[in-house]
Amino acid sequence: MALSLRPYTNNIRNELNKALCIQTFPCQATHVERHNKPEVEIRDNPELLLPPVTVTRSATAAAGSGDSGRECCLIEGSINSVRVSLRIGQMDLLEEELVGMYLSFLQQRAELLDVLRRVPLPGYDVSFLITDSHLLQYGRQRLLDFVVSFIEEMDSEISTMKLAVNSRGRAVATEFLRSLAF
Repeated sequence: MALSLRPYTNNIRNELNKALCIQTFPCQATHVERHNKPEVEIRDNPELLLPPVTVTRSATAAAGSGDSGRECCLIEGSINSVRVSLRIGQMDLLEEELVGMYLSFLQQRAELLDVLRRVPLPGYDVSFLITDSHLLQYGRQRLLDFVVSFIEEMDSEISTMKLAVNSRGRAVATEFLRSLAF
């Protein structure tokens, strides 16, 4: 793991640990009364919602530089659920394409990962929805480890795929230029 990623993931772990103080709470909305629906998704009762927290990877991104490739994490909490939305750093077109393909592959299999949302929030690449039942089933520490390891693995997978594509492109270009040589 890159050293620059460690403070970012530690901040996400700390903020997510604070937000994961959730409990079973039946929905108070009139159309779904007494059902355990995630309040962070319904957003009918503002007193049950925590203020959203945004964690950015670099200080320049936090200052609002307007860089589209910046990495950030939005943590929205409520009394019975937490939504974690991630924007993965994409510095060039190749990284944008790799992230898009990799995340669409994961989101098509969202039923295999209980906490993964099939459609992320607008402006983010991937979202997780953690409810009180997930907290009871998996435990707080396992969920924290999953989100942090997802970020770390995503960063390393994109770097590895980018190196593989660049080396393959270099090999193809070399063979092409050799075929042109007389």
